[in-house]
Amino acid sequence: MGLSLVRSRALLGLDARPVQVEVHLANGLPSFTLVGLADTEVKEARERVRSAIANAGLEFPSNKKITVNLAPADLPKDSGRFDLPIALGILAASGQISSVRLADWEFAGELSLGGELRPVRGALAMSLALHRDAGPDATNARLVLPPGSAEEAALVPQARVYRARHLLDVIARFLPESAAAGEPPDDGGWARLTAHTIGEAPPLADLADVKGQSAARRALEIAAAGGHSVLMAGPPGSGKSMLAHRFAGLLPPMSTLEALESAAVASLAGRFDLARWGQRPTCAPHHSASA
Repeated sequence: MGLSLVRSRALLGLDARPVQVEVHLANGLPSFTLVGLADTEVKEARERVRSAIANAGLEFPSNKKITVNLAPADLPKDSGRFDLPIALGILAASGQISSVRLADWEFAGELSLGGELRPVRGALAMSLALHRDAGPDATNARLVLPPGSAEEAALVPQARVYRARHLLDVIARFLPESAAAGEPPDDGGWARLTAHTIGEAPPLADLADVKGQSAARRALEIAAAGGHSVLMAGPPGSGKSMLAHRFAGLLPPMSTLEALESAAVASLAGRFDLARWGQRPTCAPHHSASA
């Protein structure tokens, strides 16, 4: 029998709550049970994890009774972000990797049937929450994510984020002491990422291009100077969207905290673009959108 614990996070609104992935292997009728208020896509991880471990050349304990618990049990879990921690928990419980060396690490990532890691949404929210919860021990908190998600999470200053392209890239770092012969070579599949700094923003649409609309322009200038909100009402084609797209040009550059908060919202919606890091966003919802 074997028991292992792997740390991950679940999204709840704008927050990323910590989740313990508990894996228990026992003798008995072979089965694979996943509990802990898991959504349908999380429960489908059983087949993805089984195939990924087998196709990566590792041993899946198919003759054991496997129980995976995602704690706390009252926290909803969705998406395929728990594929990687579940796979690592099974390998740690079966003794193929060291469960002790998994401490102080958090993992998230969807697995393909061949073992490749695919990006997940909300990576920036996970990195922010990990850095916040770690407090003074932030240097010991480390996060492993797939390509595309790791670059996003590395935007948090002082965050220790590692990118892995394949399940085997992760396994090589957590082998038991008897099997690990020093640090494995970095072949590009595993890398620590550094935070991006806010660079020079491209020129935005200029309010000076607007001819007329003196009252609306004056209102935008006052709102930008005082940090107020603006509600523009009028018939279609009167210039509301044109003015709104030029409003960002009146505002000062975003601070790192503002940029992180804005990027976290975009990350949760799956719309984050690294090329627009540090730029003030402008959204144009359709007039038929519900409240």
